[in-house]
Amino acid sequence: MKAKAFAVLLVLGLLGGVLAWQGHVAFTGPGPSSSPVTMIVPKGAGTEATAALLEQAGVISDRYVFIIGSKLRRVTLKAGEYAFPARVSAEEAMRIIADGRVVIHKLTVAEGLTVRQVAALVEQADFLSGPITRSLAEGWLLPETWHAVRDEPRDEVLARMEKAMRRNLDTLWAGRDLRVALRGPDEALILASVVERETAIAAERPRIAAVFYNRMARGMRLQSDPTVIYGVSDGLGVLDRPLTRADLNTPHPWNTYAIDGLPRTPIANPGRASLEAVLHPARTDELYFVADGSGGHAFAATLDEHNANVARWRQIERSRNAAAP
Repeated sequence: MKAKAFAVLLVLGLLGGVLAWQGHVAFTGPGPSSSPVTMIVPKGAGTEATAALLEQAGVISDRYVFIIGSKLRRVTLKAGEYAFPARVSAEEAMRIIADGRVVIHKLTVAEGLTVRQVAALVEQADFLSGPITRSLAEGWLLPETWHAVRDEPRDEVLARMEKAMRRNLDTLWAGRDLRVALRGPDEALILASVVERETAIAAERPRIAAVFYNRMARGMRLQSDPTVIYGVSDGLGVLDRPLTRADLNTPHPWNTYAIDGLPRTPIANPGRASLEAVLHPARTDELYFVADGSGGHAFAATLDEHNANVARWRQIERSRNAAAP
């Protein structure tokens, strides 16, 4: 009897070992998915529910192997959106979820967009959640590529943009050129927004900032077209037509053809480079600039030089119009 009992125990032990080995192979070996799979683990989903979702999505072949393996390793599975590579093992899928390696989404906010334009981008980002309820002030959202996880509230993303702008502006203001004739960081933000909308060429920004400082020092108006566009577009910042003489004569708090000094608020959200340009302007006596036909600007220190540059620009425009089909 003892020999028979021993034989039974031996067989059971061998069988258990085989089953354990098979379970180990099933848990650690390649999974069934032939291509990457993205899946959401809802909040409150336990191990069993998560295993079922993984099986349904084709990430794993056997939910029970995943459940047993996860429980033996005593891991805590975290909610979120996860990307699983092709042939991922059940063990690695478990590690991805337990480590919280969630999918990171990108939202790129270009320099020079208005608050209305940024809000539209945030609204259209389908990986974010919730309505926008924050009061958004023009100019106070830092343009850059923002990272967010699925279902992060839109208000929280915008709050991060605002906090980053305030932090950057405070740092740059503290290190400003002391020749800068502005009364505080708020004015630097306003002028930087105008510089941002005047040119996309980084090398020109300190020079354009200097032109505006020189004009204000002489009691001249800024006469910046983007400030007019901001006002007549109701803060959108773009028009589907050219500016007209009537636009330039339309009074509003941003029309720098009609008011002295800076507009009432920023006209866009400037990038760090434009803030630096305003706080470290070029040293120049230039008072004017106009498009030069190459995407940049021709600068001038006198009105006669400026008028000659304007005449050249108008000739370029006429030539382009004549060549257009």
